[in-house]
Amino acid sequence: MKNSQRRTFRNIVLGFLGSGFILSASSSIAISGELTVYAAIDADKVKNLAEMFKADHPDIKVNWVRDSTGIIHSRMMAEKDNPRADAVIGMAATSMLTMDSLGMFLPYTPKGVENLDKKYRDTQQPNHWVGLYGWAGAICFNTVEAKKLGLPAPKSWEDLLNPIYKGQITMPNPASSGTGFLDVSAWIQIMGEEAAWSYMDKLHENIASYTHSGSKPCNQAAAGEYVVGVSWPYRGSKLKQKGAPIEVIVPSEGIGWEMQAAAIMNGTKNIEDAKIFLDWSISDKTLEFYSKTASVVAKPELAKPMPGVDSKRVMEAMITQDFGAMAVKKDAIVSKWRSRYEAKSEPKKK
Repeated sequence: MKNSQRRTFRNIVLGFLGSGFILSASSSIAISGELTVYAAIDADKVKNLAEMFKADHPDIKVNWVRDSTGIIHSRMMAEKDNPRADAVIGMAATSMLTMDSLGMFLPYTPKGVENLDKKYRDTQQPNHWVGLYGWAGAICFNTVEAKKLGLPAPKSWEDLLNPIYKGQITMPNPASSGTGFLDVSAWIQIMGEEAAWSYMDKLHENIASYTHSGSKPCNQAAAGEYVVGVSWPYRGSKLKQKGAPIEVIVPSEGIGWEMQAAAIMNGTKNIEDAKIFLDWSISDKTLEFYSKTASVVAKPELAKPMPGVDSKRVMEAMITQDFGAMAVKKDAIVSKWRSRYEAKSEPKKK
């Protein structure tokens, strides 16, 4: 399609309501000359990406639809036979592999993929998806509130089982949040299945609430609502830079991590623009943006340290992640988790 025939990019109102959606599902039907992109990325980062893409490709209109990993995944699965999105960005690799096995992605090898670290590249030719960056688990700890309550800083996942933390811990629900699932999957890989479920049974006793966002536990810790938030390093770094009295703790046993990826949806009517979007998603400029917030990026040489976080320690603590195995087991793990612990999950916003 010629540029003159394309509509000018119109940025969707970035209200970032609690539900996280920038655009309602009813208005996300593909139109010639437009792209609808589902983004399982923090709201503030989606706003930046929207501005960057507009600057680089002002002739392509993009409707951004944002929410947490679990909610975007559920939406995409519900729309499997009639996809409303043209592309997806920031989706967890474990979810991507499940959807790819169902034929939901259009095969396309983006330009520049050969320059990425091999673990971020799909082995299928042509590629069905491409890795962008990774994020890891961590603990956000409010030092001021802890001092008031006489609580020591935890050094390990095991420490969180201490009864002194009862009612002072929040963590993400793995059914809704990719961060929540990477924690649960890490515990299973570190401890073994039986020990991990025993651990989660005991941890549940100390949990105040399970959230539907990976960032929210850290936000809650920063605000002093709770002392401990099981979250991820970047959120802690950002809040700490804003003056929040928190420390970002990397548990001694190791931390789970997840790769976020992008793909073109099978059935898109806007293949040309979708390919341009996927090429752009792994450009150096875009990868450099990811590097400001991610634990690791598809081009390791572009990685940047996070202020207020021991980035070296984060890298060292990241376990060897078996994404394929976790993708296969994910539904069963999440179902078992929900049957045991969902009673403490916060209500979902409508």
